[in-house]
Amino acid sequence: MKLYYAPGACSLAPHIVAREAGIELELEKVDLATKKTESGKDFLTINPNGYVPALEYEPGQVLTEGPVIQQYLADKKPASGLAPANGTIERYRLQEVLTFINSEIHKTFGALFNPKVLPEVREERLGTLRKRFGSIDTKLAGKQFLLGDKFSVADAYLFVMVSWASHVGLDLSALANLAAFQKRVAARPAVQAALKAEGLMK
Repeated sequence: MKLYYAPGACSLAPHIVAREAGIELELEKVDLATKKTESGKDFLTINPNGYVPALEYEPGQVLTEGPVIQQYLADKKPASGLAPANGTIERYRLQEVLTFINSEIHKTFGALFNPKVLPEVREERLGTLRKRFGSIDTKLAGKQFLLGDKFSVADAYLFVMVSWASHVGLDLSALANLAAFQKRVAARPAVQAALKAEGLMK
């Protein structure tokens, strides 16, 4: 399998999941500005939407959208416990939190990475993110991870989203549960290996 990624982008989440599950992935970096891959391919022929992640799970067959790819990888190695079994209420709880992160946090960041964003839009987005991360902070009270005491694909996704905060001037230091979560996840060997592979950590 091949994961098309950009360093530190949301593609870091499925990269972490693969390493947590012990799945061997070939990595191919994508320049999101030029839409060219490291080997010179036109990335738009792989994912016409032009964004990462994209997972080529077999020759010519590609999955897109991070939460889908993360669950696919977890289901390839069910013994890893990275996603509850399909059809269980626990799996729907996982999908509930993945959807929240995807629609309420991830998408809200978008405008903040645009240098031309209007100041009033920037402030509105930062305010929304403070509320959303505050909700997550409350959810983490008394728990190690989002679904309890076991690391899941949702935690990989949340870790990446929290890592973006400092890049857009969002101070989350007052959210103690979230800060402890981030430190806990950052210490995981699979997370450190993914960060090193993407050149984000020495």
